[in-house]
Amino acid sequence: MTDAPLVTPARRKPAQRGILVPTPHPLSTIAIAVGAVVLITIVGFVLGDVDLGLARALNALHVGALGAFTTAVYHVISPVPAIGITIVVTGVVWLVRRDVRPAAAFAGTVAITWVPSDLVKEFVQRPRPDTSALPHPFATQPDPSYPSGHTVFVVAFVIALAWVLRDTRWHRLAVVLGSVVVIVVVLALTIDAVHFPTDTVASVLWALAVAPAARLVWADWAMPRIPVLRRAEYGLSRPRA
Repeated sequence: MTDAPLVTPARRKPAQRGILVPTPHPLSTIAIAVGAVVLITIVGFVLGDVDLGLARALNALHVGALGAFTTAVYHVISPVPAIGITIVVTGVVWLVRRDVRPAAAFAGTVAITWVPSDLVKEFVQRPRPDTSALPHPFATQPDPSYPSGHTVFVVAFVIALAWVLRDTRWHRLAVVLGSVVVIVVVLALTIDAVHFPTDTVASVLWALAVAPAARLVWADWAMPRIPVLRRAEYGLSRPRA
């Protein structure tokens, strides 16, 4: 009598963790992001220089060591260094997790949250704070002011990194330190007066609303369709003797 071959389950998906955990409410996530983008864009057209007085008051603090520090912060998170930082952290995530998927999800979430804010900036065309009205004017920036790409990048970066570390002991530390970094960046940009305070507030709200949708679109919908980024499936499909 011949023994029947034993077959183990062919497809067993491992539990996703960290930034790969699927979004439980995709439709509401997309709706919140779209609504926030529309609202933030509309608000940008009506702000004008409503908070120029606050921008001037904060810029008065741009002296001595504090002024040097805020200027350094601005340059460190300018687009080219920001891209470099993202690449380095993406590499570290890949190395530590030994899995390209969380690294790709991290980088994609940051990029998809950040890049569209520059498109809205060009569409709204809010001027930078008037340097003639500032006590310590920064070098005139060529692009519009609203929203702040620097701020969107930092908040998106912190959110994505917190998701990567969600299932580790480092998650709480990442949230706390990340929140401090966001506050420092917002204060630095407003003390430099390269942005109105309302630019930075809108940018924080943008990242908070858009990042979950960016992660959903990239990690849940797009990555599974890219062969090298598909979710790993474990199990044997061949019969055993």
